[in-house]
Amino acid sequence: MANHVQSSTHIKRYSITISFFFIFLCIFTFFYGFSTKPHNQNLSFSSKLHYHQTFLSLASNDTVSLYHRALTRHPHLAGTPASDHLTHLVTTHFQTLGLPTHTREYDVLLSYPTRVSLTAHFPVVGNVEFNLTDDARVVMPYHAYSPSGAVVSPAVYANYGGDDDYRMLDTLGVNVTGCVVVVRRGVTMSRGDVVRKAAEMGAAAVLTYRETETEADYEAEKGVERGTVMKGVGDALTPGWGSVLGGERLKRNDNDVVERFPNIPSMPVSLETAVAILGSLEGAQVPLLWRAHTPNVRVYSGVGPGPTVLNFSYQGEEKLATIRDVFAVIKGLEEPDRYVLIGNHRDAWTFGAVDPNSGTAALFDVARRYAHLIASGWQPRRTIVLCSWDAEEFGMIGSTEWVEDNIMNLGSKAVAYLNVDCAAQGPGLFPSATPQLDDLLIDITKKVKDPDAEGMTVYEEWTTRNKGINIQRLSGVDSDFAPFLQHAGIPSLDIYFGKDFPVYHTAFDSYDWMIAHGDPLFHRHVAVAGLWGLLALRLADDQTLPFNYTSYAVQLQEYTDTLSRTLEGRVSVAPITDSIQHLFLAAKEVQGEAKKLRQDESQSNHAALKGRILNDRLMLAERGLLDSDGLLGNKWFKHLVYGPSKKHDPEHAFFPSIANAVSEMKTSEDEAAIQHEIWRVARAIQRFADALRGDLP
Repeated sequence: MANHVQSSTHIKRYSITISFFFIFLCIFTFFYGFSTKPHNQNLSFSSKLHYHQTFLSLASNDTVSLYHRALTRHPHLAGTPASDHLTHLVTTHFQTLGLPTHTREYDVLLSYPTRVSLTAHFPVVGNVEFNLTDDARVVMPYHAYSPSGAVVSPAVYANYGGDDDYRMLDTLGVNVTGCVVVVRRGVTMSRGDVVRKAAEMGAAAVLTYRETETEADYEAEKGVERGTVMKGVGDALTPGWGSVLGGERLKRNDNDVVERFPNIPSMPVSLETAVAILGSLEGAQVPLLWRAHTPNVRVYSGVGPGPTVLNFSYQGEEKLATIRDVFAVIKGLEEPDRYVLIGNHRDAWTFGAVDPNSGTAALFDVARRYAHLIASGWQPRRTIVLCSWDAEEFGMIGSTEWVEDNIMNLGSKAVAYLNVDCAAQGPGLFPSATPQLDDLLIDITKKVKDPDAEGMTVYEEWTTRNKGINIQRLSGVDSDFAPFLQHAGIPSLDIYFGKDFPVYHTAFDSYDWMIAHGDPLFHRHVAVAGLWGLLALRLADDQTLPFNYTSYAVQLQEYTDTLSRTLEGRVSVAPITDSIQHLFLAAKEVQGEAKKLRQDESQSNHAALKGRILNDRLMLAERGLLDSDGLLGNKWFKHLVYGPSKKHDPEHAFFPSIANAVSEMKTSEDEAAIQHEIWRVARAIQRFADALRGDLP
C-alpha cells in the first residue's frame, strides 16, 4: 500500500537529486547565451519584431529535454513534501534567469487515500483480491473527495454511466439499486457527474476504468486513472473568494460544501481488472451499441447484476494543505499595468510527464528565451506574467484561488490568459480559444516549424490534417483557463499537441513513456514553447491588440443557428440575432479604428492615448458576456457563452444556461424559462457590443 507522505530519507535523496539537476541546468542556461547587458530603451514595434524572430531562433530540444527530466524524476502530488520541492525548483529556475519571482500561498481542502481494497467473488473460482496499484512509488489509485465506505454488492455494467445508458439498462429490465456500477470513462461526463448519476439511480458504489481505442498495450492494461470527483472548481471551503491564510472558511458540513462531493464511494481500476469483472457478468446481453465501442473487452456476456459480487472498500482523509502558486514577472515598459498571463500547472497525480510537465518544461523554455531577449535589450510594451499553478488536479484549485483573490485587478487589467497543460501527447495541433484570438493564433502557427512534418510550418500541417482550420472553444472545465474565462471573462487560449494519450493520470505517465511514445526528440515541446511564447510576445508588444471581434460575431451567429434548429420554432431566438447584428457593426467599426492607428506610427501623446482607449475596449469587451447571477444551476460560472452545462454534448457546447433550460423542457412554463435565458444571452451580447464600441447608448 503506497502512502502519500514520503519518508524523510526519500525526501533528502530527492532534494539532492533535484539540486544536482538544477545546478547543471543553470550552468547550461548561462552558457547558452546571455551575451549582452540590457539596454534601457524604448523600442519601436519593428525593432521588437526582430526580438520575436530571435525568440524563435533560440529553440533547443536538448534544453527542454533536460528540463523535463528534472521535473519528472519523482511523483509530486499537490500538498505533499515532494510537491514543495518542485515548487522550489520552479522558483529557482525563474530566479536564476534573473526574473523577479514571487509565491502566493493558499490553505485549501485536499483529499488523500489511506486504504483501498477490492475483492471479487466469482461463481467458479471464488474470491480474488485485485492488486489495485500500478506503481508502489506513487499515491495509490483513488478518486479525490470520494466519501469513505465499504460495499458488498453485485456488479453491473453501465457503459459510460450517462442518462442514455441507464435508460438502456431500464429497457433491459436491469435495476442498479444497491449495486456496484462499473463504468468506462468517456469524454462527455466528468468523473464526479458519473458518480452522482449512479447515486441518483440508486447504486451503492462506482468503479471507473479507462479504455483505449485500440488493443491495449501493457501500460494501458495495467494503468489506473486517478482523478477528482469534486463538483466545480476551486477550494470547496472558500467558494467565490481566495483561500488566503487565516481567512474565512465554511465548515465541512455546510450545505454549500456537502453538495460539492458525491455521497457514494468510488474508485478507479485498471482495464485489466475491469475486463476480468465484465467478462464474468450474466443477465441481459451487452447491447450491440456498447460492444461497438469496447475493443478491449473480448468476452461479451451480460450486463449483470452479478452473479459476480464485489467487496469494495475505500478509506480516505481530507485535510487543509498549503499550496503555492509561483509567478515570474517581466514588467512592461509603456503599459506596465496591462497583463498578459501565460500559465501551466505543475502538480501531478504521479510523475506527470505529459500531464502537466510537458507544459512545465515548455514554460521553463519560454522563460529561458525571454531572459535571453531581456539580456539583449528587449522589454515588452505590456507586462508578461509567467504562472505556475498548484493543485490543478484536485479541481483547478491554485488558479481559481488566485483569480478569486485578484478578481478586481484581473477584471480591469488582464489582456489575455494563455494556457498549456499537456503540451506533448502525440502528433497534431489541437488549439482552443475564444474567437477574437483566432486570427492571431493562425498567424503565429505560420511562423513556427512543425515538429512532425519536415519543411512545413505548424499551420501547413495543422490545416492539411484537418482539411482546414479547426479551433475548438473553451466550454470544458478541464484546465486552468476555466476560472480566467468562465468566471473573470478574460480572453483565453489553450494549446496541445496530440488529442489523447493512453497513460493519462496513471503511474506510466513518465519520462520513459515520453521518450518512447509522446515526444522522443522533444520537438513537440519546442513547437509548443514557440507558439506559446510568440503568442504572448504579440499580445505584449503589439501597439494595437491583435483581436478580431468579427470572428466572435460569426461564431455566435453559428451557435444561434444551431440553437434555432434545436428549438424547432417553439421559442424565438430573435433577441440573440438582433444583438449579434449590433456586435457585427461594432466589430467593423473597431477594425477600422485599429487599421488607422496601425497606420499612424507617430509617437505623439494624442496617438498613444487613442491607442490606449481602443485597447481597453478590445481587452474589456469579453467581460460583457459575464452575468452576475451566473449560469442556471451553477452560479459560480458567469460566462453566458462558454461554460459547463448539463447536456454533456460537445456539439452544443455553448450558451450553457440555455442548454440547461432546454434539458429540463417539458411544459410551456419551461419554454418561458428558455426564453428568459435567451434574453439573458441577448443582453450579454449587447453589453459585449456596447463595450467594444465604447460610447454610452
